[in-house]
Amino acid sequence: MAATVVEIHVPLQETPGLAPTDYPFPWIEQVEDFIFQLQEQGVAGEFNDGEEFGDVYIFFITGAGEDTLLAVASRVAALDGVPDGVFAMVTDDRAEEFGLGRRVDLPLHEVKQG
Repeated sequence: MAATVVEIHVPLQETPGLAPTDYPFPWIEQVEDFIFQLQEQGVAGEFNDGEEFGDVYIFFITGAGEDTLLAVASRVAALDGVPDGVFAMVTDDRAEEFGLGRRVDLPLHEVKQG
């Protein structure tokens, strides 16, 4: 049986207001840390390392049911500093390409959190 995977697609936008020498996408590490914390708590886990794909950065989560994974993805989208326009693709571990499956716009609730 295939495991559910949720791809979190974040527009690859630089964080405004940073110094020219700062890493332009600090939100990537913030999201990775957030997913790691959830993995440590047993809520959900990382399926693959995140990666740049065209004009988005994709994070992959698994290890829970679809509702839980979408709730995690929604929390990622609502983190301070994460660019607007995040969406999820609900797929499984047998998908041969990125972006296959059902699209879900994020966050599920319009509340930003830190």
